[in-house]
This record gives sequence, C-alpha cells and structure tokens, in this order.
Amino acid sequence: MNLQPLLDALGIQEDAARALADDLRGQIAELDNRLREAETRLEHLVITRETVTSLADRLPAGPPDLPEHPDYPRILSVFNNATGPLRARDICEALDHELLPKNIEGTRAKLKRLVKLDILTEADVGSFTRKQ
Repeated sequence: MNLQPLLDALGIQEDAARALADDLRGQIAELDNRLREAETRLEHLVITRETVTSLADRLPAGPPDLPEHPDYPRILSVFNNATGPLRARDICEALDHELLPKNIEGTRAKLKRLVKLDILTEADVGSFTRKQ
C-alpha cells in the first residue's frame, strides 16, 4: 500500500491548520492590544468621573432663575453698575418708572423677592445691595 498520497494530503491539511492557528494567534494578539487600550480608556474615564464628582460640591452654584418679569434683569443691571446700596426709589428712577407709591412699592416687592432668591441682600431696612 502506498502511503505517500495519504501523507501528502495530511501534510496539506496540517499546513492549513498551522496557517489558521497562526492567523488566529495574530487576531488574538490584535484583540488583546485593543482590549488593553479600551480598559485603559475606561480606567481614565472612571477616574475622571470620580474626580469631577468629588469636585462638584466645590463649584459655585449657577445663578437662580429669575421670575418672568422684564424688570428683573433690568434691576440687576442697575445693581451691576451701582457703587453702593440702592433703595426702591433709586431703582424706579433708573428704570424710568414714574415715582408713584404703587411703582415704588412694586419695585420694593421685586427687591425683596431678589433677596429671597439670594441675589440681593438688604444692607439696611429698605437699602439693597448685590450679594457678594
């Protein structure tokens, strides 16, 4: 019996299996490198999240939402340009409102509301300043 053709066929299959194994080892090495890179990236993201979370309580709070009335941004603009405390009457004059008691009292109510929102502070009774 001639075994040579059988041995040749086995050799061809062995070479193909060896080539497949070599190719798969190369793919495994590539995937292993990609996995290490992904794990490193993940570690960095986790550390960044922990750092940001630990620092979040130290960040200043954003400005509170103002009530929906056009005078509020204008009032704050007056305070941003002021050098000292202002009274409701001063704000009325700066906003070109008539100096009527109803306008002054309405403005005073808005100033009190800004104090409650922790944007202004009442330095003396009826005298308001921007909160530092």
